[in-house]
Amino acid sequence: MGTVATREEVLAAAGRARVAAAELAPLTRGEKDAALHAMAEALVERTEEIVLANARDIAAGREAGLSEGLIDRLTLTSQRIAAIAAALVEVAALPDPVGEVVRGYRLANGLDLRQVRVPLGVVGMIYEARPNVTVDAAGLCLKSGNAALLRGSASAYESNQALVEVLREAASKAGMPQDAIQLVPGVDRDSVHHLMSARGLVDVIIPRGGAGLIQTVVENSTVPVIETGVGNCHVYVDASAELDMAERIVVNSKTHRPSVCNAAESLLVHADLVGSGGLDRLLRALDAAGVTLHADPAALARAEAVGVPAVAATEEDWAAEYLSMDMAVAVVDDLDAGIEHIRRWTSRHTEAIVASDERAIRHFVSRMDSAAIMVNASTRFTDGGELGLGAEIGISTQKMHARGPMGLAEMTSTSWICVGDGQIRS
Repeated sequence: MGTVATREEVLAAAGRARVAAAELAPLTRGEKDAALHAMAEALVERTEEIVLANARDIAAGREAGLSEGLIDRLTLTSQRIAAIAAALVEVAALPDPVGEVVRGYRLANGLDLRQVRVPLGVVGMIYEARPNVTVDAAGLCLKSGNAALLRGSASAYESNQALVEVLREAASKAGMPQDAIQLVPGVDRDSVHHLMSARGLVDVIIPRGGAGLIQTVVENSTVPVIETGVGNCHVYVDASAELDMAERIVVNSKTHRPSVCNAAESLLVHADLVGSGGLDRLLRALDAAGVTLHADPAALARAEAVGVPAVAATEEDWAAEYLSMDMAVAVVDDLDAGIEHIRRWTSRHTEAIVASDERAIRHFVSRMDSAAIMVNASTRFTDGGELGLGAEIGISTQKMHARGPMGLAEMTSTSWICVGDGQIRS
């Protein structure tokens, strides 16, 4: 802890990763899967030393005053390590995207063309707190033929160091280039900036964490960035909504796991549901589930009328990614007003509509500009596993390269393979 890395040390690590990436690219699925199984077995076998390293991070975190929530995210137990190892086995079971033919055809001049998936190359991951991300990222990168440069938070340094040592040794024994998995040297902020400036050595950076981290990387990196994660997700309940369904979806979207990016943060309710009692029902259901409501004047008036605690919403509430049992609630005049509110405040992660009117649904879907749009379904389905992609590296909220859950296929680019028999261009 406390190590400071020079720019030269970080660039040297990136250079080693670039060499490793070239060695990884041609490997077969069988070779990569064998390494993933070896890594999983090694994690279980060396659980004790990983837990001991993690205990040092926990002690330092408590001394530094980390919240109990962050301490929990930082903590590794034997059960959690077993689950992390099992996730590597699950990645091994997924299809290998490398070499997949995206499209292919023969030109009139006889050239045979194939567009095939190839690894991105060197992937830099910058992430916070949770050491399980270290293993997830290493496994997904290896399976997709990429070298991983991992920069976790200083609070998890000892844990990440132990995990990467185990993964590197196991992968190397299984025939992988050892430098395919590396921790970025240093725990100071300068090491992050050195990584972000390693253009030409690092192909892409993926930040995973809070809004502040992501914004810092996006604004300061000269390496291309795939922006992930921030989720100010909305649920709009239309006048045509079936209320039993609406209640299930709203409560699940907010409370199933409130600390993740696909949890709903804002509820918009059509004004017609105020007089019909629909809004009252949703407010009661959220209150019964333990949600603190931040309500606009119309919703606040109804909350007071039915005895549901609520506080007045501010401008900050409409932009908030609470990641907690809090939810902003607004009454909107109609569907277009709901769409206008979402387009103003969205982080372009996930939006949901609950409605039975097909025209309203089509209107909503055609005017949303987010990575995922749910129709009569919870926002919690924006997840690689839930959408059938298997494991994911994160949820991309940008439009370039990949959007939505980033599974193995999204960890690749493409190359055109053109096969001829002497053709020249005239």
